[in-house]
Amino acid sequence: MKWILTFWLGCVIHNVQAQSLSASEIYHELLKFAETKRVLYVAAHPDDENTRLIAYLANEEKAAVGYLSLTRGDGGQNLIGSELGIGLGQIRTQELLKARETDGGRQFFTRAKDFGFSKNPDETLGNWEKEVILSDVVWVIRRFRPDIIITRFNTIPGVTHGHHTTSALLAEEAFDLAGDPQAFPEQFKWVQPWSPKRIFWNAYNFRGEFEPEEGEKYHEFPTGNFNPILGKSYSQIAADSRTMHKSQGFGSTAGIGAAVDHIQFIKGEPFAESPFEGVASKWLQLEEGEEIEKQIQELIKSFEFRNPSELTQDLLELRKRLLQVDSSETWLLEKKSAIDQLIVQVLGLDFEFNSRSETGFPGSVLQGEFVFNNPSEIKVKVSSLEVENQMVKMDSETEVLSNQPLRQQVKITIPEESEYSQPYWLEGYLDGPMYPIEDQLKIGNAFNSAAIAARFQLVIEGQNLKLEAPLQYKFNDQVDGEIKQPFVIVPEIDLSLSKSTVFNLKNSAAELTVTVNFRDQIVDGELGFEGLGAEEFRIVQVNDDAIKKQRKYQVEFLRGSSGKKTIIARYQTADGKFYNQITNRIIYKHIPNLIYFQPASFSLIQADWEISGDRVGYIPGAGDDVPQVLQALGYPVTMIGAGDYNLEYLSQFKTILVGIRAYNINTDLASNQQIMMGYVRSGGNLIVQYNTSSPLLTNQLGPYPFQITRDRVAVETAEVLADYNHPLLQGPNPIKPEDFDDWVQERGLYFAGELSDRYTYPFTMNDPGEDPKVGSLIQGEYGEGTFVYTGLSFFRQLPAGVTGAIKLFINLIEQP
Repeated sequence: MKWILTFWLGCVIHNVQAQSLSASEIYHELLKFAETKRVLYVAAHPDDENTRLIAYLANEEKAAVGYLSLTRGDGGQNLIGSELGIGLGQIRTQELLKARETDGGRQFFTRAKDFGFSKNPDETLGNWEKEVILSDVVWVIRRFRPDIIITRFNTIPGVTHGHHTTSALLAEEAFDLAGDPQAFPEQFKWVQPWSPKRIFWNAYNFRGEFEPEEGEKYHEFPTGNFNPILGKSYSQIAADSRTMHKSQGFGSTAGIGAAVDHIQFIKGEPFAESPFEGVASKWLQLEEGEEIEKQIQELIKSFEFRNPSELTQDLLELRKRLLQVDSSETWLLEKKSAIDQLIVQVLGLDFEFNSRSETGFPGSVLQGEFVFNNPSEIKVKVSSLEVENQMVKMDSETEVLSNQPLRQQVKITIPEESEYSQPYWLEGYLDGPMYPIEDQLKIGNAFNSAAIAARFQLVIEGQNLKLEAPLQYKFNDQVDGEIKQPFVIVPEIDLSLSKSTVFNLKNSAAELTVTVNFRDQIVDGELGFEGLGAEEFRIVQVNDDAIKKQRKYQVEFLRGSSGKKTIIARYQTADGKFYNQITNRIIYKHIPNLIYFQPASFSLIQADWEISGDRVGYIPGAGDDVPQVLQALGYPVTMIGAGDYNLEYLSQFKTILVGIRAYNINTDLASNQQIMMGYVRSGGNLIVQYNTSSPLLTNQLGPYPFQITRDRVAVETAEVLADYNHPLLQGPNPIKPEDFDDWVQERGLYFAGELSDRYTYPFTMNDPGEDPKVGSLIQGEYGEGTFVYTGLSFFRQLPAGVTGAIKLFINLIEQP
């Protein structure tokens, strides 16, 4: 059973969703209601945050704790699927929200996009727009109004990721600027200057134990403590929170016993004992603050664990008093909403707004059901219900009590002008390291508000409470039981493509299937392509499927000039409307379903590459889109599973490719490593894509020794020194210097090191100012076959249609 309450947080409406709480959990929320101190924690990515410290501050100190992550982790790797870039950023955003739901914190972001690994802040700020991100950090400080700030990282460059160091640099600069009325004055339409008391660094030694530095001021938090009200230690809460970062493989086991976290004083007001010295109770700022604080303490003392609803009348009296205080202070606005939340909790109220459909389109009509239940004996009246600015006439008595729920059917018409449920930071985004968010009130927000919601008013003992329930798709799964997913608004017509890259190669036809999907009924129209003339393609076949509401076009592209073009498919209906978007879905059980929209674009590459089209075996790893690109090139790809590890079966493949991080997660592969070496010895061509150095399921990935290092080249334009006489570069498609142009995000990662002299390496490369590295791609002959390990990021380059990388990958496959 879940309830949802809308509350005001620093000028922005947020939805809070929580499980119905036990009496001890409600008591814990009441204790947190009494506390007013506030902490902002700052780092660069999802999973950077110290969940143990956040859990301690939120639940022991009972502070309001916000985590500001500069990015959404869009540039990272994905252990659980093939999503990268903006898709991965949405996954990691939702994982952060699940983590905060677990440890009691809140979540904020800036407009910065994670563009991949960076080795120093100069490189980082060479990609990001510093003033824009700095303004966002200042905005979050002014909006959230923390008493202290804690950074995860320090400002010393070179010891960690450049994004990490940059987060600390920007936090320290924003600490000084947030209270300056001359800094970013355009924000004062909504917020006021705010100066936190002090800023700290969550001190630690990178990859080591904490060691205090002489002359520095520190404070310790006993973050291993046990919370008897919650029945967990902060180490356990932290482990549960960190485990939410599943796409990063951060499943965690809690430490047992005492633990300590340290913060190092950076700047601000000096203190003697506590980092919160001088942070007085904000209740005392109010005219009747002492009486209000005393009233809260009486509520805590009189809390009845066997029947929390006995506190209702006292909470209502306190609420009435708070509503009479005229103040726009963030903390007080939150407390006014939090007391409504407490009233809902002590009464055990449950309400939801459900649909039998997960999607709708502008102009469509659907049926919803509003359900409200009050298990207590205290009368609660639903005095009004509004959906999409239309009042709903109630069908029955609206006074609810004694566990007799109100059920109201609601006819919903989605307005024609409704926007699609695109994550707000992706609106208008095409490419680059910054998200183009123009609406100031959206900056910092974790995710969109509900597409459609029921707004309703309750009357309890003469007081009015205004609440909101988002429309959800609710159904029963035979295995998992009740499932609720966000309702989303999608286009009436969208497209899907059979390939993201179309290759127009010699001796092969360049074909693409474009499927036009209709939500309601098939609507006649015409398919076209932005970026192509009418003479450059022909529609070979058109088929309608009335049951699936689809129209499929088989399209053939005619030979033209060599090179790469980005093409967008579009469907124009008779009324002149254009539809050119793909609806993408991301589904994992640990987060809500995600839907987002992108142009129906694909790369059209014309080249004269030599390709055999031989059957290729593919051993899956953490997930990548390389097999789809290989199939588009004309290679039949067979996925190799648990029962396929025998030489007779494997020998049908001239080449076998191993997906990214397979030796980190694929136990079947690791336990059959000797068979894989037998495949090579018997004449096979084995290509292993990158793995991380830890954890590895086997110690020797190749026929001869080498180690996986943390070496990488993060600058995608870094110079590549190549041995163009090396067999891999000579044929069947000669590699040239221009083939290293236009790579995306990086050259590669987790290069090989400590190489046996039985390996050769065609490439030497390095980031600016670093020593040359030779382990981006190594090759060794073994028996009759060939082994390759490569840290080059083909898993990014191939789906992005980087022609030089694709050409090189073909050469790896085509080795004799």
